[in-house]
Amino acid sequence: METAGGQRGRDGGGPKASPLDLLMNQIRRKRAASARKPLGRFLSRDRTAVPEAAEETGPTSGVAEAAGGEQDGGWGRVCVFLQKLGKEADGRSLRLSHCDVTATDLLELATLLRLLPRLEELDVSWNELIGGCLPALTSHLQQVGGIRALRLCSCRLNAADVAALGEALCSVPLLEVLDLSWNSGVGGVALQCLLGKLPPPLRELHLVACRLTAADAAALAGTVSAVPGLCVLDLSCNPQLAQEVDAGGFAALASRLPHAAALAALRLQDCGLRPGGLEALGGSLHHHLSLRELDLSCNKSLAGGLETLTPHLAHLTHLESLDLHLCRLTRSDLEALIQVLPSMVGLTQLDVSCNQEAGGVVDQLVAALPLPQMRRLPLNSCSLNRDGFTALALAVPALLSVDVSWCKVVGGRLALLLDALQPSVVLELRLSSCDLTTEDLRHLAAACRRGVLSSLRTLDVSYNGSVGEDGWSALLAAGGLASLQDVDLSLRPLTSAPCSAWLPALLRALPGLPALTRLAAQRWTAGPRDREQLTHSLRKRGVLLEWDVVTASSSEATNQESPEEDTRSLSN
Repeated sequence: METAGGQRGRDGGGPKASPLDLLMNQIRRKRAASARKPLGRFLSRDRTAVPEAAEETGPTSGVAEAAGGEQDGGWGRVCVFLQKLGKEADGRSLRLSHCDVTATDLLELATLLRLLPRLEELDVSWNELIGGCLPALTSHLQQVGGIRALRLCSCRLNAADVAALGEALCSVPLLEVLDLSWNSGVGGVALQCLLGKLPPPLRELHLVACRLTAADAAALAGTVSAVPGLCVLDLSCNPQLAQEVDAGGFAALASRLPHAAALAALRLQDCGLRPGGLEALGGSLHHHLSLRELDLSCNKSLAGGLETLTPHLAHLTHLESLDLHLCRLTRSDLEALIQVLPSMVGLTQLDVSCNQEAGGVVDQLVAALPLPQMRRLPLNSCSLNRDGFTALALAVPALLSVDVSWCKVVGGRLALLLDALQPSVVLELRLSSCDLTTEDLRHLAAACRRGVLSSLRTLDVSYNGSVGEDGWSALLAAGGLASLQDVDLSLRPLTSAPCSAWLPALLRALPGLPALTRLAAQRWTAGPRDREQLTHSLRKRGVLLEWDVVTASSSEATNQESPEEDTRSLSN
């Protein structure tokens, strides 16, 4: 007999009806329901990169509406089930991501769907234990035919799950959002069958990291024609999708994109795009006058081929966001882009970061961009030079996010950037590994006192170990950061330094940081008493502290032992 999560859930075969209950019992929780609620609540405060809507306290309007239409006993069952998972009851939306949902829970949820006739959103993402058991849920979807959003990210879905979902799509004719991202077993024949059954009202299709191939791209071509109202198509992180352009898969998809006249966001990050794929894509772009977001980032094989796309970009007058980071763009690629930027009058975000050649053409970029409306222009890891840094200061006044991390030219010149900032505009300032000096942090402190950073939410000054104690103390004592939510002061890996000189300034500053939710201070050392004092102060405020468990005494001991170890190794 196979155990839960065994071969049956991976080989793509469909689960048999007779042993379904037995399978679910095999992976039933080992802890009592009363012990599940705190864990569910902990997981619901998502600490990963995957966003989740914040939970509301108290009854919602959805609860009242559903309660009015259902018997008290039936709605009570729904409430008990959701409370077991640490969630609040809502008759219109079930958001159960990161809840450790098991196959048994999934079966119970399926039996409760008939009590939720007004349900519009169902999210069971990031629950890997339900892989191989999705038919238990899809067989009851007809009970909630008004669903408009269905999210099943990272559930370890297999071919049988996808096939069952495809058969059930006719039960949800109003579906507008379908998200199957981060399920590596989704691609293949089952997905191709599912794509042929998508309801016409569908507006968003997310298939991130599903191991899609050129054959899947060809199937998507037919989908685009059948779903004319599609607004968002996200195929990111499928590196095999566009590698075989000559085989016709991606080329077929690109040729059908004009049928999706409402397409507003096309995301093709890390899809194996090559110059041939860009040429196929470019031919369809002039039909997409409504396109507002185009993400071609992390396609490292694009180097030298961007000029096949740039002439078509000039037609995208409504494009607001263009992402080309980490594409190994050459200087000729960037110059071709610069030529068409004046025609892209709607652009507010341009990302050419992590392209080493970009640092040498920043002055030309800035001259070609519509600066008053620009909101994001990250230039981290771009080998920024002095002329480029000076030119960036012209664009800074309107930017909501400023990121020049890993650009060493910033060190000793930060004042030039800070003096260009407008009060209460910038929300994010990232200066990681910029060789900042103590004087740079004094200038940063002065900007805080002037109120220039009063709206700042994220401040990253990590990996700047050359800053002296006076610089850190000045920044922390400056004030003027009432909106700050996230701050990173971490040192580089394999380094350490004591924080005793500036820790009192941080403790005194905490009352003036009411919005703070995260403080990273990795590799700073402190004595047990100082560590306990900071930990206690942050815990009272609900602030997440990221700090290595290294005390000052242990750091000294390590430093003292190192020479002895070196001596011993030499003597041996």
